[in-house]
Amino acid sequence: MRTLRRSKFMSSPSLSDLGKREQAALDERGTQQKRAGSNATWNSIQNGVISVFQKKGLQDHELYNLNEGVRQLLKTELGSFFTEYLQNQLLTKGMVILRDKIRFYEELQKDEEEQAQLSADTVDSPTQEVNDVSISHPYYDIARHGIIHVAGDDNSGRKVITFSCCRLPPCHEIDHVRLLEYLKHTLDQYVENDYTVVYFHYGLNSRNKPSLSWLQSAYKAFDRKYKKNLKALYVVHPTNFIKVLWKIFKPVISHKFGKKIQYMNHLTDLREHLRFNRLIIPQEVLQHDEKLRLQQKGRPPPVIKAPPPRPPLPTQQFGVSLQYLKNKNKGDLIPPVMEQTISYLKVKGLRTEGLFRRSVSSHIIKEIQKLYNLGKPVNFDEYGDVHVPASILKTFLRELPEPLLTFSSYRAILEITSVESILRVNSCKQIVHRLPEHNYIVLKYLMYFLNMVSMENISNKMTASNLACVFGVNLAWPQEGAPSINALVPVNMFTELMIEYYQQIFNSKTVPGETLLCL
Repeated sequence: MRTLRRSKFMSSPSLSDLGKREQAALDERGTQQKRAGSNATWNSIQNGVISVFQKKGLQDHELYNLNEGVRQLLKTELGSFFTEYLQNQLLTKGMVILRDKIRFYEELQKDEEEQAQLSADTVDSPTQEVNDVSISHPYYDIARHGIIHVAGDDNSGRKVITFSCCRLPPCHEIDHVRLLEYLKHTLDQYVENDYTVVYFHYGLNSRNKPSLSWLQSAYKAFDRKYKKNLKALYVVHPTNFIKVLWKIFKPVISHKFGKKIQYMNHLTDLREHLRFNRLIIPQEVLQHDEKLRLQQKGRPPPVIKAPPPRPPLPTQQFGVSLQYLKNKNKGDLIPPVMEQTISYLKVKGLRTEGLFRRSVSSHIIKEIQKLYNLGKPVNFDEYGDVHVPASILKTFLRELPEPLLTFSSYRAILEITSVESILRVNSCKQIVHRLPEHNYIVLKYLMYFLNMVSMENISNKMTASNLACVFGVNLAWPQEGAPSINALVPVNMFTELMIEYYQQIFNSKTVPGETLLCL
């Protein structure tokens, strides 16, 4: 038998080299059965070690098989080399993990020093934002900090959820298990549809940073249903700390999920992806962004007056008022975009599963908007997807200068949850009947159609409640700032009442010109 030379410390043989050495030894003995058995043992040990390195853990039976495999190999000629392999590989991996953890904390400390340096020039008192979280909220202890918000839709009509690190209190003041539960509680309302997450990194420091183990458990807690419909994760103001964190978690993060992550160095980078004016951005983040820009330029930017808004095209359909559309369309009360999309969906989309829940390519949305705004015809059959006109309808409502339910009705809508349940339909009816006549007619037209859609919920799975979750934020929003996450409940409830109790709310009031409308 040939003599096998021990390798130098920290330069152990690879698994493939060991396999070749074992293969040679087994060939010399001529035992095919032992060769197959040893290969299987090597594979099981390799899988077990990889699982340990990736912190996946082992089940009892897997741990038993690993132990038995090690015992078998230690009895062979390769036992000493296997011992060295484990020692060297485990030590090497352990040192890599330790090095990454050291860098993790070093980069976090650098972030804190840079933030302190940026803040040294001006002392800003923390902005106190209005906290309208009810004390009866199931996660009031977490929600009151304002860490998570739902901020309207992005340019493709997807819900936007924001996470602000600067709102994280010190670790001893918050239960991170509850934080994870609250995050899941929030996402559970939207994960059935496509959605987007904006992560504001500024403000994360050694005092409020969750542990690495918590971050890993958080990633594992979000199973496929959360990751599948997440279409983009925007990381705002990334630092080297983020890069180190990414390196640590890269082995357990899928390539497909990694492609969804996009880095935004400045807030303005978000404008091409989101409706920026609807985002809920903490004042601290806004101030930090401004300081970064001043630091980058080296001097304050010159004051430039914004150019006056350009007048809309004569054929403009998106982003203009109902009155403008009426004047430009020979007095027609129903905007052409609404009439054409609803007519198409009534014929070809009523029974489509998930109608209004699926988003489509932003490129297609912009292409159709351009056609409408230029007064050119749009043939939805050319796109072969009923979700296209559905998305166009939502986009049209979302881009109205004033929401269909009007700014003046917003406060009354938010108070619907404080009304006794048996009186809510009547309260909703009163608010709707106070709308301007044109708004009322268009709203009635839309609700009649959505009521039709809800009647087909056995096929399309779109109940009044599901439709309300989609359309609520496109029908009502505040005149200033973005709607808070707590406004979603009353807005969606109000929308659901209009859809489900259409007959009771709308049939008792008729206005001039309405009789000309028919679906």
